[in-house]
Amino acid sequence: MLVLLPPSEGKAAAGRGAPLKPESLSLPGLAGARAAVLDGLVELCAADEEKARVVLGLSEGLRGEVAKNLELRTAGARPAGELYTGVLYDALDLASLDTAARRRAGKSLLVFSGLWGAVRVGDRIPPYRCAMGVKLPGLGALGAFWREPMAEVMPEAAGDGLVLDLRSSAYTAAWKPKGAVAERTASVQVLHSQLVDGVEKRSVVSHFNKATKGRMVRDLLRAGARPKGPAELVTALRDLGYLVEAEAPARSGRTWELDVVVTEIH
Repeated sequence: MLVLLPPSEGKAAAGRGAPLKPESLSLPGLAGARAAVLDGLVELCAADEEKARVVLGLSEGLRGEVAKNLELRTAGARPAGELYTGVLYDALDLASLDTAARRRAGKSLLVFSGLWGAVRVGDRIPPYRCAMGVKLPGLGALGAFWREPMAEVMPEAAGDGLVLDLRSSAYTAAWKPKGAVAERTASVQVLHSQLVDGVEKRSVVSHFNKATKGRMVRDLLRAGARPKGPAELVTALRDLGYLVEAEAPARSGRTWELDVVVTEIH
């Protein structure tokens, strides 16, 4: 099982260990593209702080993040699973998993990134600010920039097993499964169900959507679940107590779309 995750804007401080070693990152086929984005980002931030702030979509209060991008090659790196600190990663809580579950996480979790393309949770990277929606001078929109290199490496990374796609829309732009890989892919939407005047209403709640996805991945890792495809994933999630609604795609070459329905927001 390969689980595709979005990154988080929230990140831990730089680590105390060695700085970034690009050659050590997973998916070495992305090395050239990573170097191009890293060079472009550092060049942008070194040339004009205000322009960089605007290009990166940072508020005035986050202006200091521009200077941090200048230290990407020298700042202490830490495992990506520790670096990302947003809602999904707080719920996933990798640090508290037992040894076997953490080992499974290292093999199955892949985090998409505007700067790195995609990394595994054990890959050591420094804190950065560069979302997939950024249009970097000289490279253009990063979602489009990453499509070609990701198309080269992702089919091999996916292998012949299930792909559980939990990315947000900005990050799906970098790679969309096709053909046989798409047929083994399941994307998940979390819906909050509540009764309003006796009528069920369903809605997407961003914060809880992320938290539920984090807990869901955590539960799968702890259970040692190994679904071979989307249908087996539905069964595994239901066995774990999730209310899942799903139908097989009407046409071949399409991904499965799963609705996980919850009644409590926490």
